[in-house]
Amino acid sequence: MRENPGPDAELRRLERNPRRAKPWTVIAGTGSSTPRKILSNMDLERIVDTTDEWILKRTGIRERRISMNGGTETVAGMATLAALKAMEMAGITPKNLDLIVVGTVTPDRQFPSVACMVQNELCATNAAAFDISAGCSGFLYGLDVANNAIRSGGCRTALVVGAERLSSVLNWQDRSTCVLMGDGAGAVVLTATSKEEGILSTHLKSDGKFWDLLYCSEGNSPVPEMLRGIHSSPFHLRMDGHRLFKKAVECLSSIAREALDHNSLSSEEVALVIPHQANLRILLAMARSMNIPMERVYTNLQTYGNTSSASIPIALDEANRKGVLRKATHVLLVSFGAGLTWGASLIRWFL
Repeated sequence: MRENPGPDAELRRLERNPRRAKPWTVIAGTGSSTPRKILSNMDLERIVDTTDEWILKRTGIRERRISMNGGTETVAGMATLAALKAMEMAGITPKNLDLIVVGTVTPDRQFPSVACMVQNELCATNAAAFDISAGCSGFLYGLDVANNAIRSGGCRTALVVGAERLSSVLNWQDRSTCVLMGDGAGAVVLTATSKEEGILSTHLKSDGKFWDLLYCSEGNSPVPEMLRGIHSSPFHLRMDGHRLFKKAVECLSSIAREALDHNSLSSEEVALVIPHQANLRILLAMARSMNIPMERVYTNLQTYGNTSSASIPIALDEANRKGVLRKATHVLLVSFGAGLTWGASLIRWFL
């Protein structure tokens, strides 16, 4: 991996341009953090009326990570660890950060924001910090906000994080939802560049009339004995899985096509699609709709389950560190989540 010239060098290059063209935004570093505890499908057989075969056939998930109370496995703790890894790869220090945006629906507390807690842990005193609540699309919403800040010239370097502790909002007696979710965090560092590369476009949508397909409701079930170390919130997730499945496939496919059309690209010109990791059947249906082979759709939900806002940046970091992503190729990020919200971002890969 080549050395990053750093945000200050890129900005000086932009300032020397007499036309002062708008900067472009590149992902200069990626990072992720997941809890140590692994909850397998076989473990879930001891909690609810389900089987490994039933879960795997309907979701593609084999195991998920579950955060324990204390230590660094809070939402802010996981977000901070992911951020540090992304910053190390980007070759920046906390003082370089102008903006911190965290996508989450499971913050450690109602306020202050997870982003402010991350800022404190990093000692990033120059940064503005705030959270975004957009369901599983939180990371892409944050990416769009940070990209616009950089392209407008109001920001040089930004940290965007998706971090969730979904285990805290599960009804562990509902086998249709508790088998799906996991915990974790992923992060990217965005920097300005004078070259036409990086984030080519981001497209966001929402439709509140479908809010009742996926939402939180008061009350929670007792925490299972084998998970006594997890945090439990006074509300839990509710989902209309059948209706949500159909809407997810429709929205993911349409927003992906919108991103490609906007950039005058065909699906054949996309090297890799990194979707929100919700359900393998949704991803298969989306790929068929877009005529993209699954070999070009990155999946890791078999290992982590659905980590909501964290799923895309965790997968992005994993693909990046494995060398799956190649410089100057097109990468398509697509998401869908509660709200309903959905989005896509097309990137010409920089690292």
